[in-house]
Amino acid sequence: MEYISTRGGTGAVDFEGALFSGYAPDGGLFMPQRIPSLDRDTLRRWSSLSYPELVKELCSLFVPAELVPRNALSELIDKAFSRFRHKNIVHLSRLKDGLNILELWHGVTYAFKDLSLSCTGQFLQYFLEKRQKHVNILVGTSGDTGSSAIESVRGQKNLDIFVLLPKGLCTQIQELQMTTVIEDNVHVFAAHGNSDEIDEPIKELFADVDFAGKYNVMSLNSVNWSRIMVQIAHYFYAYFQCAPSLDTTQLPMVEIVVPTGGGGNITAGCIAQKMGLPIRLVTVVNSNDIIHRTVQQGDFSLAQGVKATLASAMDIQEPYNVERILWLLSGSDGRLIKTLMEQFNISKRVKLPEDLHRKLSETLGSCSASDQDIVGAMRRCWEENQYLLCPHSAVAAHYHYSQPHSIPRCCLAPASAAKFQDAILRAGLAPQIPPEISALTAMETRSTPLARGQDWAQVLRGRIEAVTQHWEAQVGHSAPQGR
Repeated sequence: MEYISTRGGTGAVDFEGALFSGYAPDGGLFMPQRIPSLDRDTLRRWSSLSYPELVKELCSLFVPAELVPRNALSELIDKAFSRFRHKNIVHLSRLKDGLNILELWHGVTYAFKDLSLSCTGQFLQYFLEKRQKHVNILVGTSGDTGSSAIESVRGQKNLDIFVLLPKGLCTQIQELQMTTVIEDNVHVFAAHGNSDEIDEPIKELFADVDFAGKYNVMSLNSVNWSRIMVQIAHYFYAYFQCAPSLDTTQLPMVEIVVPTGGGGNITAGCIAQKMGLPIRLVTVVNSNDIIHRTVQQGDFSLAQGVKATLASAMDIQEPYNVERILWLLSGSDGRLIKTLMEQFNISKRVKLPEDLHRKLSETLGSCSASDQDIVGAMRRCWEENQYLLCPHSAVAAHYHYSQPHSIPRCCLAPASAAKFQDAILRAGLAPQIPPEISALTAMETRSTPLARGQDWAQVLRGRIEAVTQHWEAQVGHSAPQGR
């Protein structure tokens, strides 16, 4: 299994090469050269597996045993999930009115990103120890990615992590989950800008191929293929939990509703579908509705600006993983994707070719929810079930409550309501706060401010250079080039 760029301009790399990369050198995103196809017998056999067992089966399709032996892969995944609070790792809550909520938030930071990042952190450490190598991880976050990424690598000796958060645009809890981690290898920057603005210096550093290569700079955003790969598992788990029976002549369909920001999670769903899982996918967004407009009208274009909403982790205008979905649907046409994405980078506006838009709208349903819709879904779910939804999960519940369904439906819940107290209060409900989260407000914090007008990329360069020089001095040799 090798990985190629969605823009077709670079050679193939193996899993280790994709893992340690951010964007591909040509600006594209790494994807598997081929998507494995699963037959009915495999699906039936997998239907009785636990969630961690599904992750192991799926990862073994994309990570060759020559790179990571099967027993080592199994141990890494077990270790990744060892800090999760629920014995099943993920849990399906069956509520009234056919509302099935797949809780993906039982990890350390109460967000679904713990699932993929805990595994990715283990994969990184496996190769770093093997190669005696140091890397610098660069992450932009709209809320949950930063804390999940920090928890997956905190205290590790072979890597440093640099996280940019949009000051004042995350919830207080999300910010504290990052700034209270006082570790030598954790560097948090509080930037006075929005989620899309903090992506700019990150893209600039990755585009500087010499710098990124010299200092082994990599990404843990959903740019990283490893995160997409692990997330494929929860589509299979959702399907097996919600499908009535796999003994029918034709396997039953299940609709899966996916709250969407940067598009990594829905990309994993598209890959699961391509692998042969009989699912119907619905991408649901807040008022930042570029994906909804792309699905409905073929209009992949920026609105006037990012709107602050209750579902703050989805306040994103440039969902970069759409590139992966379009590549999948175009039949891996790197030339077309390169043309479309370069046009988008220049004008921030692309009209999809008619054939590609048709395939996209056949693959995905979509819906946009206002803050009023979100609050309404949160209230209704509480009144009917005494169950608190986070505002992102409520976007999916809004779709469920407003759209009748004839097949089983599963709504993915990306975060715990405990992280979004302001939204809970706005809905007129009482927050339920776990003690680990309450304790954050009394803890010491550490972060570096990035002011408007400052050259954020230059600040990051300086810190990365200093950290790397310190590591080199400690180990007594120069940083290795590449692998």
